[in-house]
Amino acid sequence: MTTITDPPKESFRLSQLIYDTRYRSLTFQAIAALVLALSIWYLGNNLIQNLRAAGLNISFDFLGDTANYDISQRLIEYDSQSSHARAAIVGVLNTLLVAVLACITATIFGVIAGVLRLSNNWLVRKLMAVYVEIFRNIPVLIWIIIIFTIMTAVLPGPRAFRGDDATSSMVLGSFAFTNRGIYIPAPIWGPGSMVVVATFIASIVGVFAYRRYTTNLLYATGRLLPVLWPSIAMLLLPTLLVFVILGKPIGLDFPELKGFNFQGGIKIGGPLIALWFALSIYTGAFIAENVRAGIQAVSKGQTEAASALGLRPGRVMNLVILPQALRVIIPPLISQYLNITKNSSLAIAVGYADITATLGGITLNQTGRAIECVLLLMLFYLTISLLISAFMNVYNSSIKLKER
Repeated sequence: MTTITDPPKESFRLSQLIYDTRYRSLTFQAIAALVLALSIWYLGNNLIQNLRAAGLNISFDFLGDTANYDISQRLIEYDSQSSHARAAIVGVLNTLLVAVLACITATIFGVIAGVLRLSNNWLVRKLMAVYVEIFRNIPVLIWIIIIFTIMTAVLPGPRAFRGDDATSSMVLGSFAFTNRGIYIPAPIWGPGSMVVVATFIASIVGVFAYRRYTTNLLYATGRLLPVLWPSIAMLLLPTLLVFVILGKPIGLDFPELKGFNFQGGIKIGGPLIALWFALSIYTGAFIAENVRAGIQAVSKGQTEAASALGLRPGRVMNLVILPQALRVIIPPLISQYLNITKNSSLAIAVGYADITATLGGITLNQTGRAIECVLLLMLFYLTISLLISAFMNVYNSSIKLKER
């Protein structure tokens, strides 16, 4: 008679943490984390003791003191009597503004230049190569200074818009390009304006949903629906219809020359334009090479097969090549977005009040709280960089090949 019994349970021994391959990697990771935590604690404690011995202490109370300096380019209300904390918030918003704008335009420049670098037209291909080689091999700080100098030296001052033909001197009678910046009409939000904005946002979502539907339908059945004109209609018609029905609740405040400067509208300062454009064309040259490498990583047979099905070159690029190239393009693109965000700290060279110029510049000099200001700067850039990396990694995971 044979009986089946459970195998004897193996008792756990401390030696397994080192010699057992099931636990060894976890043991080394735990030891490394402990050493790192102890090192940080030791350095922090040493810093606090040295500061205390020197009669100093880490305090962030200075953020509540009056800033006593003005900031011309700002997205929220601010004056010289505001606190250092509010000045820092203005700097944070200004940094995020130029970073977002530069990421968008650099991506547009990079994608266009990267695709055109592979054009069959010799002249176009060489022009894009010249653009890439020139802009990526000259430091971005030089481009910032060059663009800012051109704006202040070439564009006319507000006095050039005086006289009866002042409006005719403006572009379309609404945009004034001066050496102090660009003045554009500002929206006037009336009752019901948020409904129009919500409709426009819903239209954008609808356009993406429609384009996704047409792509899935093409892949599933081979049926090709028109995309361009339906997308334009979906984007504009609902918003215009709601705008008219609600009695045109959104108006425009046009800039007008009053005294020695323009009043009304929105002023986009020269430092912002110089920083924005320089970061865009500089980083766009690197993105162009990423795009070119991603496209060339796709097998040439994919293009030939798509062309054999009768797809136009534009459709081949949008539906076959770029979706596959994105898996190669996105990882280095994350680094370029991080570079744009960090390179925005060069704004101080042209007087743009980003977080480095406010918190790390004027506030630091006025209060003398160097350690606190630098710690806050490090925390801000670290947080923004991690958020960008997390978002782009999620997107990268969503487009990668799904293995069965």
